[in-house]
Amino acid sequence: MSSAATITAQKLGRSFGATAAVRDINFSIQRGEIFGFAGPDGAGKTTVMRMLAGVLRPDSGSIAVEGIDVIANPEAAKSKLSYMPQRFGLYEDLTVAENIFFYAELFSVPRKLRRARAGELLEAAGLTAFQQRLAGQLSGGMKQKLGLVCALIHTPSVLLLDEPTTGVDPVSRRDFWAILYNLRESGVTIVLSTAYMDEAERCSRLALMHAGKIHYCDTPARLKQAMPGMLLAITAADPRAVRAALADAPGVLGLLLMGDRVNVRVDDAARRAPELRAKLDARNIAFTGINRIEPAIEDVFVALVGGGAPA
Repeated sequence: MSSAATITAQKLGRSFGATAAVRDINFSIQRGEIFGFAGPDGAGKTTVMRMLAGVLRPDSGSIAVEGIDVIANPEAAKSKLSYMPQRFGLYEDLTVAENIFFYAELFSVPRKLRRARAGELLEAAGLTAFQQRLAGQLSGGMKQKLGLVCALIHTPSVLLLDEPTTGVDPVSRRDFWAILYNLRESGVTIVLSTAYMDEAERCSRLALMHAGKIHYCDTPARLKQAMPGMLLAITAADPRAVRAALADAPGVLGLLLMGDRVNVRVDDAARRAPELRAKLDARNIAFTGINRIEPAIEDVFVALVGGGAPA
C-alpha cells in the first residue's frame, strides 16, 4: 500500500441547529485502503460521508481529496470520487442496462468506453444475465450491486459508501464485499460507514464514532489489543439472568448481551472464571459453559467508547 494520503480532513465540524452532528474530527485515508466509520445511528457517520462527497458544506475545517479542496472546489473533487448514499438513486422503471447508461451519460463517460466498462462491472457484480430486468424487480442485494456498478462506471479513484449493506441478506453482503476487495486490489480507495460491527472488522482501518467524535482510529487488530481486560463468554438459556447476577461481581469490567450468551469483560480471566461460575451456581442460574474468547469489534466498541452497542 502506498503511504500517500488520498483523503485528509482537519478539524471537521457540522451542526444542525443546536445539535452538533460532527465535532472537530481529524483523519487521513491512505491510497488503496478500505477505511470504515463505525458506530451507532446518530454517531455522525452519514454527515461525514456527505461532507467528504461535497454535497454538504461543513461549518468548520478542511477536506482534501487527491489534493483537491472539496469545500472550495467540490465539482473538481467529484471527478475523482463517487458517492453511493444509503438510498442510491436507481430508476426502478428502467432496466439494469438503462440505469448504467444513464449514469455513464451523467458522468460523461465516452461512448466507446461505456460498453467495455459496463461489461466488466456487470460480470464482477454477477449481474450480466439481468441487464434487461427492471431495477424495481431486483432483490435488495442486487439493487445495491447495481448501485455500485453505476457509481463505478466513470472509474473513480475514491469510492464513498454510506451504510451500503443495510437491509441486505448475508449472501449478498458477502458478494458485495468480494467486489470491494477486488476494487481495492485495483487501487481504488474505499471509504464506508457501517453500524454492523462484524462488517467493520473487514476494513483496513476503522474509526470508532460516537456522538459526533472519532474516539479511536486504528486497524481492527490493534483496536482489539487496546481493549482493557479479557473476555469470557457465558452461554445460558436465560442470558439476561446471567447478566443481572454478574453485574456487580468483583473483577467484572463490563457485560454485553449477545444472543444466547453474555460476553463478560474481566480483569483476569483465570481468576474470575471460577468465581463467576460459583456465583451463578449459588443463585441456581443454569449455564452451559464459561469460555475465554477473543474480542470482536463490538466488544471493543462498547469497552472503549461505550454509549450503547451499535446495531
